[in-house]
Amino acid sequence: MPIMKEAMLYRKLDHSVVLCDLCGHRCRIKPGKRGICAVRENRDGMLTSMVYRKLIARSVDPIEKKPLFHFLPGSLSYSIATVGCNFHCRHCQNAEIAQMPHDRNRIFGEEIPPQEIVRQAGEMGCATIAYTYTEPTIFFETAYETARMARRQGIRNVFVSNGYMTEEAIDLIAPYLDAVNIDLKGRESFYRKICGAHFQPVVDSIRRMYERGIWVEVTTLVIPGLNDGEDELRYIADVIAAIDPSIPWHLSAFHPAYRLMDRPPTSAEIIRKARSIGRNRGLQYIFVGNLPGEDGEETLCPGCRKQVIRRSGYRILQNSIKNGLCPACGTGIAGVWK
Repeated sequence: MPIMKEAMLYRKLDHSVVLCDLCGHRCRIKPGKRGICAVRENRDGMLTSMVYRKLIARSVDPIEKKPLFHFLPGSLSYSIATVGCNFHCRHCQNAEIAQMPHDRNRIFGEEIPPQEIVRQAGEMGCATIAYTYTEPTIFFETAYETARMARRQGIRNVFVSNGYMTEEAIDLIAPYLDAVNIDLKGRESFYRKICGAHFQPVVDSIRRMYERGIWVEVTTLVIPGLNDGEDELRYIADVIAAIDPSIPWHLSAFHPAYRLMDRPPTSAEIIRKARSIGRNRGLQYIFVGNLPGEDGEETLCPGCRKQVIRRSGYRILQNSIKNGLCPACGTGIAGVWK
């Protein structure tokens, strides 16, 4: 029998209604109904997680696939996910599992306890457990239990997230979370039209995690005609730079997916333009993704511009950083290197 787990972070209101305080939607959920994520359900006045310990995916990935380029480069990460998401992105890259509860009203998964996840991660030689593929916020109870247990075993924890979580959720997970890659998708209009969400909670999450000492990297999937304008890219770069210009910015090329099949793939020219804009706005580390053969995978020293990490796809070909410093000029390279 599936475990019925009382959800974390909710309040009981009148008439058995509950208010979920997990993500930026802060859903008010009536008895018998689910939140926007479709995996948290009000059962007679108690909010329950329908994906507790129900993993839909497990895999060993290079940390660079998250993508995290300045966090334990060259290491392996044990990656897990449940079904579900609190966004309804029209371009969802993992729609088959992320949108399953919305599209097919199905919740699949294999029941795996946290101690088994941690055991398997250690057995596979993984330095981290990554809560990824779908939005980790929506399987917060499983992520929280696993992260606490992993930390005790010397395994670190990373989120790959849309960033749409509350300050309360960040405060709970922060002591056990070591790194995060957050999507910063576009301006407010993009979030409303394409994702069914809002812009500001994502920026607030980036800032809060950064301020709590969690290593932060940011990804923007650049979609032709939707968020590839110079003004929009400049705006995103400025938001990141205002928090810290040493936060790595990953520019990822779009390929048609899910309900956004009418857009062309992102050209190398658009990505080059975005990279140039980021540099001009003061960002120190800008990377290119989803464009094999295109420059932009290497880490350059912000002081002397010498290459300090050379990559090919998810592989580290050379890492010359010594004690967090550029070997050529001694400039500090922001990141977590050991």
